Amino acid sequence: MRNKLTDELAVCGMNAALAAAQYHPQAINRLFLREDRLQFFTGICKQLAERKRPYKICEDEELERLCKSVHHQGVVAMIEEPVVEPLSQEDLDLWAGERKTGVVLNSIGNDHNLGAIARAAAFFDASFLVLTEKDTAFNEEEVRLTTSAYRIAEGGFEHLTVRRVKNTAAFLRDASKLLLTIGTDTRARRRISDLKSIVKTGKSRKGVAIVLGNEETGLPQNVKDQCSCLLRIPGTGNIDSLNVSQAAALFLHAIFEA
Repeated sequence: MRNKLTDELAVCGMNAALAAAQYHPQAINRLFLREDRLQFFTGICKQLAERKRPYKICEDEELERLCKSVHHQGVVAMIEEPVVEPLSQEDLDLWAGERKTGVVLNSIGNDHNLGAIARAAAFFDASFLVLTEKDTAFNEEEVRLTTSAYRIAEGGFEHLTVRRVKNTAAFLRDASKLLLTIGTDTRARRRISDLKSIVKTGKSRKGVAIVLGNEETGLPQNVKDQCSCLLRIPGTGNIDSLNVSQAAALFLHAIFEA
């Protein structure tokens, strides 16, 4: 839940709150937790006291009101609302120069999927996540990260650089000169099993980006046209496709192994 008056975002769930406390403690403005969770957050409570910021022992009902979810797991951290900055050429050069792996999302359409993709990205050591501006999955006005996405990510956002672009196809036209951009397409000729050889032959591109589209429509043709290559995940055909976060996890694992 976003607090528009204080420009804060509620981060709930044990792993998400613990990760925020460990990696970005200065971003936490207030902390609310059940008494049985206090032992896990003594460090950040001490820091908050030193910064003259409040923390409070609460019951479940108050925690639910704060984050608008029954899935708070006994803790809610109010953090400075994350600002998703526009992607810069410096970002792209850094990712290419340091051979980073990341994910480009085109109109994914669900903040739970976003959170699950962020979790998989962090687990497989990806470094960046690129979102499309004005994606209604995140906010009707502009790209914002949500309480639900943070909770599902289980701390994954603390390990990722998140950026936004106005147009995925235009971004990929430039990015594909520096990164190996792999589009996902259920009708692609080549398979995910080909990824290892593709990564090896594409060493002149000093990084890899997986490009994922909307579950219902996939990647639009103008986006596919700008990818370095297209790959599919073969299956039985009993189901048309995987959930987008499942597909992301499979591709990220394949890159990690490659």
